[in-house]
Amino acid sequence: MKTGYELLLPQGMTDYFEVVEVAETGKIIILHLEEKSLSPSEVPDRSFISKGFYPAVDIHDFPIRDKGCILRVRRRRWQDKQTGDPYMRDWAVIADGTRLTREFAAFLKELSR
Repeated sequence: MKTGYELLLPQGMTDYFEVVEVAETGKIIILHLEEKSLSPSEVPDRSFISKGFYPAVDIHDFPIRDKGCILRVRRRRWQDKQTGDPYMRDWAVIADGTRLTREFAAFLKELSR
């Protein structure tokens, strides 16, 4: 679903996630994102099947026009077809030790200088 909000997402986010819903409630915009059904290519010798989603995680991102922005992200549950083992992509969008995106965390760090 193309909403136009994709342009506001952190770089690389749309490679793996798509905006499936946008909700505006008062002073908050919530972008609902789901991991695309693209089998993990970083492990080329294994084959995976999607087994639904993990519970959504809220990531606080840059405010938009004086409204808070929350990225509500659902990651896929992947399962190795041969072994049945679960697999999760190494997804480094969330800044270490925070619930903010790396871009937003860097922005806040610059403001405090």
